[in-house]
Amino acid sequence: MAVAHDRLTFARRDVTLAADRWAPDRPLGTVLLLHGGGQTRHSWQRTGRRLAGHGWTAIALDARGHGDSDWPADADYGMDAMVADLREVAARLDDPPVLVGASMGGMTALLAQGEDPGLGRALVLVDVTPRIEPAGTAEVAAFMRSGLDGFDSLEDAAAAVMAYNPNRRRPPRPDGLRKNLRERDGRWYWHWDPRFLHTPGDAEQAAQTRRARAAAASLTVPTLLVRGGDSRIVSPAGARELLDLVPHAEIVDVRGAGHMVAGDDNDVFAQRLLGFLGDRVTPLS
Repeated sequence: MAVAHDRLTFARRDVTLAADRWAPDRPLGTVLLLHGGGQTRHSWQRTGRRLAGHGWTAIALDARGHGDSDWPADADYGMDAMVADLREVAARLDDPPVLVGASMGGMTALLAQGEDPGLGRALVLVDVTPRIEPAGTAEVAAFMRSGLDGFDSLEDAAAAVMAYNPNRRRPPRPDGLRKNLRERDGRWYWHWDPRFLHTPGDAEQAAQTRRARAAAASLTVPTLLVRGGDSRIVSPAGARELLDLVPHAEIVDVRGAGHMVAGDDNDVFAQRLLGFLGDRVTPLS
């Protein structure tokens, strides 16, 4: 199957968002891929190519403040801004997309879909639920803060990633990290706005959890949770709570994968995603 790859931009009031698109000749529909905090659209490259190879148009979006998307002048990285970005992008597509979101991207998709039932055709949450474990989120935040002063080399950046996620296979060369880092004054920095980092207080976190639970309880579209079997962000209890809120949801665990499920075991993740699309999402006529 012939697949075209191109670059897109979506201009908003305060930012322009960057995206990659993989499009087959006769698409079954569109899958919109949303990355986690501190990542970029490049984390979806293998998934995007696989989706297009199986007939789906895949669009991987850089969130505001990440990758090649703009950094908002007012540093607005709240969920309201993220949800508004998603709604604007979805409205410009030719058909309602399947929303696939990891971590921050999954929370954005959950809130957007739950609060706007006509937004997408289906929802895939990648290691995120309304209930997330504080210890795991603290570990992620600590890892992100550890790189704020940059790295001497790509090798040092790769070593930091491996220290945080020792279960992931280390690539033979660290050059792949170039898409997630930028060199300034002889040091390598993650390609996201440091102002994005924010530690919510107890009241703010509780309000977001209530909002996420209400959004989940409102879901009517086919829904899949792909949880890392070794995740410290989504516990088995958090997965069970999602099923209580969304009885029609499907839940799969990826053995040996942590929070970064799609990167830790892309083969299994892609199989699960494609199986869900084939079973639960009606192709466009």
